[in-house]
Amino acid sequence: MIIDPKYSSYQDCYKLMVGSIVPRPIALVSTVSPSGVRNLAPFSYFTAVASKPPTLCFCPGRRHPGGERKDTLENIEATGEFVVNVVSASMAERMNTTATDYPSDVDEFDVSGLTPIASERVAPPRVKESLINLECKLHKVVHIGEPEAGGGALVIGEIVLFHVVDELYENGRINIEKLDPLGRLSGSDYTTLGARISMKVKPYRPK
Repeated sequence: MIIDPKYSSYQDCYKLMVGSIVPRPIALVSTVSPSGVRNLAPFSYFTAVASKPPTLCFCPGRRHPGGERKDTLENIEATGEFVVNVVSASMAERMNTTATDYPSDVDEFDVSGLTPIASERVAPPRVKESLINLECKLHKVVHIGEPEAGGGALVIGEIVLFHVVDELYENGRINIEKLDPLGRLSGSDYTTLGARISMKVKPYRPK
């Protein structure tokens, strides 16, 4: 089967993408509006970019049906700061509560029952229940597509401070089992670690 996105709706393209690009890590992003309203929202279009400087990215899409911008993007463009809180399986239900499109004056910390704690180098709070928090300064926003539903933005941020709970950090590495990260699949489906496969890259040796 060959599917040309030129002749497909953005909803169909979305379903193809989220069903193909799996599993995806979840960035639970906390921001603060210029007037001081806290915002918390999950994004699974999320990954690392570089390690010097440590940089990540995530992609807030435009809201359906009118294509309005998400509060997270509005806040980041206005303030230049955000925190990515890594989602463990134990946070799944409360994280899911923040996925609703609430009015801009709603504090998702209050709605979800997640606990805000002060960051050190940025204004947005961290999520206490998250085992890893990444304080970020905005590097760049790249807008993709038209200003309508289906369009979005690539938010690139530099990590200015890592917060990792002590029991997770072992010999310079993250203990993945203890982190127990939650991954996003398609629709309403999520996944946890499951079986792991280890493979080392073999160096090339000319014959």
